[in-house]
Amino acid sequence: MQQILFIQTGSGIDVHGQNITKASVRAVEDAIYSNSMPGIEQRLPDGQLENMKVNVRLAVPLDRDQLDINQVKDAIPYGAVTTDVTDGGMATSSGIMLEDKDDENDLMYIVNAAVEVGY
Repeated sequence: MQQILFIQTGSGIDVHGQNITKASVRAVEDAIYSNSMPGIEQRLPDGQLENMKVNVRLAVPLDRDQLDINQVKDAIPYGAVTTDVTDGGMATSSGIMLEDKDDENDLMYIVNAAVEVGY
């Protein structure tokens, strides 16, 4: 990415089910759906959203091998998407294990996201 225009941040939680992908998608959605980028097209080469580059940085607590990065990329509506996954986030007790919610334990996963937008 030559030029970063915006950085949006968010967090996502999967309270039951220990699904790191679900928490990651929620973190990305939290970052991008509470922001507006008016005038972005004028700042992109050729004024086309297809020229937008998006880098999604995720800090995940556990089960990185269970992360479906394609589902995370699908949460971004425009641009060419790259990803960077690091250790971070949090795994903490939800206070209860619910088998009907596919819980394997009482942990909830919290993921942090930084979504960089530019060209």
